[in-house]
Amino acid sequence: MDFELPEELKMIQKLARDFVTDRLRPLERDLLGRAADQSDARAALPAEKEAELTALVREMGLWGVGVPEELGGAGLDTLGACLVEEELSRTVVPFHFGDVTPFLFDGSQMQRERYLQPALSGAKRPLVALLEPGNTGDPAAVRLKARRDGDDYVLNGRKLSFSRPGDDYFALVFAATEAGLTAFLVDKDTPGFTLRGGGERRGWLAPLREPLELAFRNCREMAENVLGEAGKALELGKKWLPARRVIRAARCVGVARRLLEEATAAAQSLESFGQSVYKKANIRAALAEIAAYVRAARLMVYEAAWQADKGELIARQAALVRLYATQAVQTIADRVSHVFGGPPYLAGQPMARLCQRALADGAVELSLERQRHVVARDIIQGAGD
Repeated sequence: MDFELPEELKMIQKLARDFVTDRLRPLERDLLGRAADQSDARAALPAEKEAELTALVREMGLWGVGVPEELGGAGLDTLGACLVEEELSRTVVPFHFGDVTPFLFDGSQMQRERYLQPALSGAKRPLVALLEPGNTGDPAAVRLKARRDGDDYVLNGRKLSFSRPGDDYFALVFAATEAGLTAFLVDKDTPGFTLRGGGERRGWLAPLREPLELAFRNCREMAENVLGEAGKALELGKKWLPARRVIRAARCVGVARRLLEEATAAAQSLESFGQSVYKKANIRAALAEIAAYVRAARLMVYEAAWQADKGELIARQAALVRLYATQAVQTIADRVSHVFGGPPYLAGQPMARLCQRALADGAVELSLERQRHVVARDIIQGAGD
């Protein structure tokens, strides 16, 4: 195996790294808030600043990193997308390079024009809602039902989404039909579709968002808004979800790298009883363990991305990588607390926001449970090593 990145990907990695360093990290202080109680902290950038940054990324040619070129994106492969996402996760500023759910790539021409292109341009936000209250993602236990009624479907049930809502949005939901699990694209103003939640949490959890709850009550949906074929949503999931899990794991690697950076700076600057904390054995041990976790998670991510780009089936590998990388961030957050001599979620620091995502986000626990389910199922079935 060649562990050297191609020169083209090295260049893309550097572009993303410089963008984070020069454009995003200087915005952190305003985002985290300057008031003593963080009452002025924000969960998102102002719209005008987000538009300015988006224009810069478009000039760089990296907007829509994982979107095929023929659909208007940069067309990077899985490894390229992982490199970009890893760099973007080294900051608490919530910004992406045109990240669009790949489920939309399989839409009809009408659906691409109506949903994919507005999502890519930022005109509409897709609310990806695969989970349900009380269900970690088991397809056999989906409670959202879609009953065929003539040329339409009638949806009843609830879904959860951890996407960030916008002024205009649509939902991508999986529902149980007579034909099997089916994916639907539901417009914002569809009668019977309501949205609630998504508000900002306060206290040390601020400004993480609550999950959105999507409710469908006799919601009538046209058959033309079925994504792909009726009853074939599982095939869409098998096609796109493994690579997405690897990319999500790459985000964990970026968070872990930033935590190591913050812990290293603290170890060099903090003193205890007149002595640098770095001279303490437990502090050196914590830094070494953090570095080991970062290295291991990164290698797992890169290997899985490399396998995906070769066309290999990586369902179990992707779940393992996502599981390990997420748990690694949680462990690293604990080790960071040893360096700082207190809880890793002290408000007002970049480290706090990073640790919040690892320790307090409901999406994390739901994701971990899902990855455990996938890995355990494969082990029981005797699939692979």
